[in-house]
Amino acid sequence: MLEGYAPGYGRDVVSMLSARTAAERATFAQSLFGPGMWVVDLGCGPGSITLGLAAESRVTGVDRDAGQLAQARAAARRAGRSTVDFVVASAYDLPFASGSVDVAFSHALFEHLSRPLDALAELRRVLRPGGKLALSTSDWSKARLRPKTANVDAALRGHHLLRRRAGGDPFAGGKTAELCAAAGFTEVVARARYRSDMTYRDLAKYVETRLEEAIAEPGRDRDQLASAARSAWTWARSGDGDFSQCWVEVTATR
Repeated sequence: MLEGYAPGYGRDVVSMLSARTAAERATFAQSLFGPGMWVVDLGCGPGSITLGLAAESRVTGVDRDAGQLAQARAAARRAGRSTVDFVVASAYDLPFASGSVDVAFSHALFEHLSRPLDALAELRRVLRPGGKLALSTSDWSKARLRPKTANVDAALRGHHLLRRRAGGDPFAGGKTAELCAAAGFTEVVARARYRSDMTYRDLAKYVETRLEEAIAEPGRDRDQLASAARSAWTWARSGDGDFSQCWVEVTATR
């Protein structure tokens, strides 16, 4: 698992990782791929998206979690994808030569990184001149929830606090384009896409569970988190609603 990417927070709900595919999550990046290219998928997890990237290209999935990569390698063998490999590495220290990668892709990683600008600088280093960057990053500030009651707001504030305590930024999606420009990328284009990553009730239960786990351990902000946990308990038992997450999809050029 990559640095700044806390256990329990990866891609929001770990059990849903295997359901995410390139056809759904990497549509915005497909025009960047071409035959013979080398594509790097940073923060690839179990590889469910990686295996669908650029079928006619070499693809390397990168993650810090060796257990996740073991699952990814097994999935690649089952799929017969001999042009896909996986390496354990840090987002801040990639084991690739400067100027060697054609396309760098990442989904649901940068909201968890404590040093996103450093990670972007490292991606820019390994990309060739004219190489492409494609990032998809969540922005909780624009998530759509209906109904959005006072308890929902309070529970989510606690959830956001936990994300920040883990070193991430729950609103990172809205800042990604600016960070790409600051890192020296050009032709930066951003657009928002909404997806129903989980149900309204499942989100409530997830937030409740994370807050309950947090207050069971000693630490700072316990009173605020306990209050948020009570709100999450009420939310989780308040009935159905609608939830869709905002994903900011950014493309840029090295």
